[in-house]
Amino acid sequence: MRNLDQHTITEAVLARQAQTPDPRLKQIMDLLVRHLHAFAREAQLTEAEWFQGIDFLTRCGHITDERRQEFILLSDVLGLSMLTVAQNNDKPAGCTEATVVGPFHVQHAPRYPLGADISNGAHGVPCVVRGTVRGIDGEPVPQAELDVWQSDEDGLYDVQHAGITHAQARGVLTADVAGHFHFRSILAVPYAIPHDGPVGQLLESMGRHPWRPAHLHFMIKAPGYETLITHVFRSDDAYLGSDAVFGVRHSLIADWKQQPDGSYLVEYDFVLNPVAPS
Repeated sequence: MRNLDQHTITEAVLARQAQTPDPRLKQIMDLLVRHLHAFAREAQLTEAEWFQGIDFLTRCGHITDERRQEFILLSDVLGLSMLTVAQNNDKPAGCTEATVVGPFHVQHAPRYPLGADISNGAHGVPCVVRGTVRGIDGEPVPQAELDVWQSDEDGLYDVQHAGITHAQARGVLTADVAGHFHFRSILAVPYAIPHDGPVGQLLESMGRHPWRPAHLHFMIKAPGYETLITHVFRSDDAYLGSDAVFGVRHSLIADWKQQPDGSYLVEYDFVLNPVAPS
């Protein structure tokens, strides 16, 4: 048995996992061990600080449930989510940029016909959303599926309301044969990410705010094209330059135009990247 110390333990761990049968898992775990150990050495991590970290992660696990994902929030505020998105979505110029999915997407949202009101009772100023889904060469993408979700005027998603048991301000629509889509919803507003848990305490301790600029979420799918997960942001929002999760891209900013009746209109065209030939 080797007499391990702070100088030799890293190589001992790497040797112990050298027979990992999955080469990708081995690569990831080797890098994780090297970087974690290097971090602990550079930071001169104390045992008390290590225990605080373990306690923080434990509390993240305890607060996570089917309605709340604290680990996604942690990844978001550290910029890891956006880094992962950016390095895995390097698209040709002209394609709509991707951004974080966030913790509030729900599988199997209700389906609506074009023109429907997806707010379904959510509080907010009425807003019409319309645009076109195209390919990189300008071709319309017929019958693209648009999964849309957003917060209400209180800055909360339906899944954050304990008393709401049906979907609000979210839905799935299908573009027409020319790639056009339109639907009714409510005006997007800025909101704070959940900050009553460990991630919120971490932000406060670093002097950071928890606010996100107003936006709509989109997940767009079509045969022959890469799935796009993105936002459309309001151009007049005060938090565009300090998004708590680093998700803003200049190309994703659009004008929400107030109409004579007090409602709003936002128009945005999406450009999808074709699937690379295999």
